[in-house]
Amino acid sequence: MKNGDFIKVKTSNTEYEGYLMPTINNDILVIKLENGYNIGIEKNKIKKTTVLKSHKESKSKKQKIKHNKNLPTISIIHTGGTIASEVDYRTGGVIARFTPEELLKMFPELNEIANINSVFLSNMFSEDMRFKHYSLIAKAIVKEIKKGVKGVIIGHGTDTMHYTAAALSFMLENLPVPVILVGAQRSSDRPSSDAAINLICAAEFITKSDFTGVAICMHESINDDNCVILPACKTRKLHTSRRDAFKPVNSGIIARINHKTKSMEFFYKYEKNKGLVKLFDKMEEKVALVKVHPNFMPEQFEFFRKNKYKGLIIEGTGLGQAPVGTPNQLTKIHSKNLKAIKNLVNSGCIVVMTSQCIFGRVQMHVYSNAIDLVNIGVIPGDDMLSETALVKLSWLIGNFGKKARDLVRENLRGEINKRIMPDQFL
Repeated sequence: MKNGDFIKVKTSNTEYEGYLMPTINNDILVIKLENGYNIGIEKNKIKKTTVLKSHKESKSKKQKIKHNKNLPTISIIHTGGTIASEVDYRTGGVIARFTPEELLKMFPELNEIANINSVFLSNMFSEDMRFKHYSLIAKAIVKEIKKGVKGVIIGHGTDTMHYTAAALSFMLENLPVPVILVGAQRSSDRPSSDAAINLICAAEFITKSDFTGVAICMHESINDDNCVILPACKTRKLHTSRRDAFKPVNSGIIARINHKTKSMEFFYKYEKNKGLVKLFDKMEEKVALVKVHPNFMPEQFEFFRKNKYKGLIIEGTGLGQAPVGTPNQLTKIHSKNLKAIKNLVNSGCIVVMTSQCIFGRVQMHVYSNAIDLVNIGVIPGDDMLSETALVKLSWLIGNFGKKARDLVRENLRGEINKRIMPDQFL
């Protein structure tokens, strides 16, 4: 037997069928069941194994894409991630390997909705994204828009998809078409994959709506019934593996698409952009996000001053606190935390406070620690998500320089709510 073979394993009380997977434990046989899940079977309990089908590496031929003049055109920009991955029987993990043409071969329903332009940009998992990748994606989007497409789908890994969505929403001003980021929590070759439905619903949304701007399309629940369109700057990945991992925070969904009926329902009015898209794609590299925690040390803040960072998002506790108070002898070191932040602000670094809490907003005029931070120049981040605040600050500094400090608290792309009621979005 070799890895990838489809085998039958018989034990004393049951039988299993699945694909043979690699294992680091020689006493365990690992197979991938047809439902996509792996199980380990102790070899001393196995009575018999049979190879039902030998594994052969697939060699996909490049698909020739035919256009239908009666259908609108959508461009799919491929960046990688789970939505474009399959099982690697050498390692047992998933690897990004499908080209955009192969995606069309896997999801032929897309060709019934629209003509598809496929653009291969990268083949990477989203944890490897850097700020400069956002610029590459934004430029690729502008190039496709100039071709007259109805919209653009970005195939993207889910882990940092919400960072990219926020970054693109800032970079692309006056977008005349929808730009929808689509991911998958389970690889495309698994029976339980959400890739097909997410892609199909995104295409349906683009062809059937006049929405303009950046958004995310993912499952609404663990069931394969509805997908939702989520706001780019107000959405976060809240679960590691569920298909409905993406949820709006301090906001609601834009629209719901039923996969079976293809019906669509909108939940708020939006302004449609007209004219030419404007590209502002510069990002300042020296911007960071740090999460404060008990026992935080001053040298952790000092690092950013010593390395001449131009922006820092502090993800504080509660309403926007950080360990800078000295209520007793054991907290004397916190005075050095306050001094380190003050020195950082005085060095010219823009320091913004967000909250570790998922919902709500910072309010830095309630507790003394937060008031002390405001007094030394820390800027309240209102109800911005920390991830959105990070890319926004990098983008502001990169494109507007010294004006960035005054623009941090301006609502530019729906990232800040003027007011939130206590139970409004829970």
